[in-house]
Amino acid sequence: MHRFENAKVLLTGGGSGIGRAAALRLAAEGATVFSVDVDHSGLPETERIRLHQADVSDETEISAAVRAAAAELDGLDVVVNVAGIHRTTPIAELTVADLRRLYDVNLIGTALCCREALPHLPDGRGVIVNVSSSSATHGNPYMTAYSASKAAVLGFSLSLAAEVIGRGVRVVVVSPGTVATPLVGEDVLVGLDISYYRRIRSPMGVAEPDQIAATIAFAASADAGYLTGAEIRVDGGSHI
Repeated sequence: MHRFENAKVLLTGGGSGIGRAAALRLAAEGATVFSVDVDHSGLPETERIRLHQADVSDETEISAAVRAAAAELDGLDVVVNVAGIHRTTPIAELTVADLRRLYDVNLIGTALCCREALPHLPDGRGVIVNVSSSSATHGNPYMTAYSASKAAVLGFSLSLAAEVIGRGVRVVVVSPGTVATPLVGEDVLVGLDISYYRRIRSPMGVAEPDQIAATIAFAASADAGYLTGAEIRVDGGSHI
């Protein structure tokens, strides 16, 4: 498929996991992808993939990154916000610093990128795809702060969709369940056996990043041209 032939895409979090898979998928379908991440060691720079180092939670850095993307690509057609962090903390040990860090990256990074990119998106066909999580609407132990930050991404995105619908800019949320990425592992899921997620929260098994990338590509494409202000959960049946 070549649904993104000549499309100009700004993507955050392209260095690993879902972001890396999405960057490769969009580039394979013809897009030129400007990837923003603090670490791009997992994503090769190619003719269709440009790399830019920045911390999405830093207002100065993300503003400069969006300007650089728009200048280098001569505009933007699609914005995909994947950058995020994951923390598991028992409520008794939850600190203000934990909360702030999760919100800084997951919510504020997404919001800042949207704010800066919107002036560059064309009316009538611009698209924003924000990655939330099934944890936004499904309780998980030790994930109070993480779940809250991802619920904030969902709420932000739905309201943004209502705000920009008059311009014809679509905003879609993709909410993955458990995915085999560096964010989900025994060293990250403090106090939890990973089998909990494989057995209970992922009836169809743990997803691969490519499966989530395929959904992101659909949401950003003309195939989803009538879809906005909506959440697509890709969670292997965890909400059943």
